[in-house]
Amino acid sequence: MALSPSTISSRRIKKNTKRVGRGNGSGKGTYSARGLKGQRARSGGKRGLLKRAFKAQLQKVPKSRGFRSIAIRPETITLAVLERKAEQGIEITPFYLKQIGLIKKAQNGVKIVASGELKKKLNFKGCLATKKALEIIEKAGGKLVY
Repeated sequence: MALSPSTISSRRIKKNTKRVGRGNGSGKGTYSARGLKGQRARSGGKRGLLKRAFKAQLQKVPKSRGFRSIAIRPETITLAVLERKAEQGIEITPFYLKQIGLIKKAQNGVKIVASGELKKKLNFKGCLATKKALEIIEKAGGKLVY
């Protein structure tokens, strides 16, 4: 016999809950499927257990390896990007780099990394730089002021 969609929706889809404590004739009377004495046989027994089982709660938390440092790291920028985006002879500060959209936050600081070539004369103020990047900047005629 095939069931039509209207009869399926009218039937009860939700599973009946276990009706305990309705007399011994039901098969779930007297102790109401709680067993004999003990914490779980009392009212509120299950809830009380969850509060006390700290170890079980701790074991449910996913563990990740290592840790994430809270130290503020400066944003890095390469010399190749500066060669393309910056103008000749301009003073480059973290706030200027934020304005032209090369970094997200100026407060964390900026570190210049020697990747690529620099032929423009650029002056840096308030930026960090690697040793090799500093050599390339000075060779191009620019300077770095901390």
